[in-house]
Amino acid sequence: MALNKAVFKTRALSALIFVAVMLVGLLWNFWSFFILFSIIHFGCWVEYQKIISLIDPKYLSINKFHKYGIMILGWSIMLLFTNSNYKIEDISLHQIGFWIGLISLILLLINEIIFIKNINFKNLYYSFFGLIYISLSWALLTYLRSNYNFDDSSIEMGKYIILLIICSIWINDTMAYIVGSFIGKTPLTKISPKKTWEGTIGGIILAIVVIGAIGFFINKENWNTVFTFSAIAAICAVAGTFGDILESKLKRMANIKDSGSILPGHGGFLDRFDSLLIATPFVWLLIVLVLK
Repeated sequence: MALNKAVFKTRALSALIFVAVMLVGLLWNFWSFFILFSIIHFGCWVEYQKIISLIDPKYLSINKFHKYGIMILGWSIMLLFTNSNYKIEDISLHQIGFWIGLISLILLLINEIIFIKNINFKNLYYSFFGLIYISLSWALLTYLRSNYNFDDSSIEMGKYIILLIICSIWINDTMAYIVGSFIGKTPLTKISPKKTWEGTIGGIILAIVVIGAIGFFINKENWNTVFTFSAIAAICAVAGTFGDILESKLKRMANIKDSGSILPGHGGFLDRFDSLLIATPFVWLLIVLVLK
């Protein structure tokens, strides 16, 4: 197949802009991270509601209060999971999140009970699933960014943990594509015909090896670092693959190719962050409940 130079330039330019924005948001400071992922949070919600409406047209019947109220409720969960040290004036983001969440929940309940004549519990289920799928994942990512330090040091390490998660997913995706292109023969699932078992297994193994090697060079004297890096890479590779398949399933049910068009040639928010959405909760469990 001949290379389409115009398409390649568009994809390459949008990819460079995407990487630059992500790196600035991730590494500058907590506030740049929070603003970046607040935008991503609402972007994912807009695309998710569009997809659900295509899958089940009855979801179009939700009123604007439900449509935007559930997004704000989800955003309040992100605020709740911040460190209490992050404040606006003398009020912490954690406190702001609590009150926004409480008010949003009360108003949403009033909206459903008083203003909706016939409550469609399926629509409530779709919105609740969105809270778990999108908002909780970004809330847990926010927790890791704002609360976690290695070895209880004063060094702000949260941003590097997030970078490690994203790099693990990127390496897995890249290696799975390369391995699958050369030796992939056995389809992984009908949902994503281009994915193969050979590519998937190869991507997982190489992600673990590369990230583990990075951990070794960072701290050669402590094999716990190698284990931690390798474990994070393994979780990101496996869970991230499931995240990709889940989003592909939703798009297939909605009969669309991309979730959106925020990045020319690369799709929408959900297309870019589908793996991270599923990988994040499992990495959070490892770091907060097992390793800390």
